[in-house]
Amino acid sequence: MLPYRSRISVLIFLLPPVILFGGGVLLPIVQSLFLSFFKWDGITNMQFVGFDNYAQMLTADPTFWKAFFNQILYLVICVTIQMGVGLGIACLLMTITRGREVLKVLYLMPAVISTTAIALLFQRIYSLDPPGLINSLLNLVGLGAADRAWLSDIHTVLAAVSVPEGWRFLGLYTIILYAALLSVPKELEEAAALDGANAWQIFVKIRFPHIRPVWATTMVMVVTYGLRGFDIPYLLTNGGPGQSSELVTTYMYKTAFVSTNYGYASAISVFIVIECLVAVALIFGLLLRKGND
Repeated sequence: MLPYRSRISVLIFLLPPVILFGGGVLLPIVQSLFLSFFKWDGITNMQFVGFDNYAQMLTADPTFWKAFFNQILYLVICVTIQMGVGLGIACLLMTITRGREVLKVLYLMPAVISTTAIALLFQRIYSLDPPGLINSLLNLVGLGAADRAWLSDIHTVLAAVSVPEGWRFLGLYTIILYAALLSVPKELEEAAALDGANAWQIFVKIRFPHIRPVWATTMVMVVTYGLRGFDIPYLLTNGGPGQSSELVTTYMYKTAFVSTNYGYASAISVFIVIECLVAVALIFGLLLRKGND
């Protein structure tokens, strides 16, 4: 155990971030939980309604469920891009010997670009008139009949707002996974190669089991951020057309600040916190337990 004096020093250094975390994260969650039991428009007196907001949300609000299923599809696309493509790029980086540092910097650039700039960039990319990058490429390869207003088509808008979010943090998670792959003992890979294992067998039997804890932690980051995704979809479509790209987060925002129904919006925010906690429990339960079996 640490000496008493050292423990006091640790507590002193931990106190400021704990206070900031409590004031910036825990306190708003507690306030939202409290407000979720009331009907309140932000001006008149609060009216206690118990669990009515939750009952309405779960049983009598089709818009909420539409937003929830949109959020799940949005999450699947983000996870596929950030974890699937990210892991593939990380494995490719392991094979590159020249220019690797430059590529890592380029991959990280989208993560430091402002959200508004990314939204404006993809508005141009998806543009129909004048033709954006996607429609221009379709015309170039003779598929001009497939061009469309990607952000106005109810069949493509959800994927169109999900891709920028996946691309935004792709580089960040790629670098995290790449760093984890660097920690895999080379002796194990060389021994497996001498025994006749191919690249896929080495990855499945050696590399991935070794990086499983990092993979689980990164998956938690990706999933929780995807469940809380708001800014890019809101800036690109504001949940439209209709409710085709409405997410739980954008619906919560509009319920609070457009409809001024703060009690109901607080109930939705509590639901977001709960689904994030459930997702974290499932990820660690499935991935880490499987790794220990």
